[in-house]
Amino acid sequence: MIRRTTIAAGILMLGLAITISARDTPVQTKPAQPAGWSLPADADATKNPHTVDDKLLASGRAVFKDKCQRCHGPGGLGDGADADPDVREDMDLTDPKKADKNSDGVVYYKVLNGRRRPKMPAFKEELKPDEIWSVVAYVQTLRKK
Repeated sequence: MIRRTTIAAGILMLGLAITISARDTPVQTKPAQPAGWSLPADADATKNPHTVDDKLLASGRAVFKDKCQRCHGPGGLGDGADADPDVREDMDLTDPKKADKNSDGVVYYKVLNGRRRPKMPAFKEELKPDEIWSVVAYVQTLRKK
């Protein structure tokens, strides 16, 4: 009987020690990923390596017209011919409230990797990095001030 009591007390103390230890251990969390996007941890800090000038913006405008306008619309409002009307708000590139969440690096990786839902095609096989950076620069000019 004493042996059983000793074993039970030991198990209770072990359980208590594990509970206290778990409570005092900080929880490791991953940085929040915007819904469905595949972004590296440093995406927000990644800067456009190109100087934004008229030439870069013209190149970005051409890429946007060819690859992005059909969904995002000519002014980036999410009203293109292939736009999903159920997620138009997500497709609106002009919303100034989204500016803080969509730095150059975040936009770059969104264009590069795309996502399933709401649908955004990945352009990593179709566009060169310089082309993506040019469209990033152009898209940033569409934001309402």
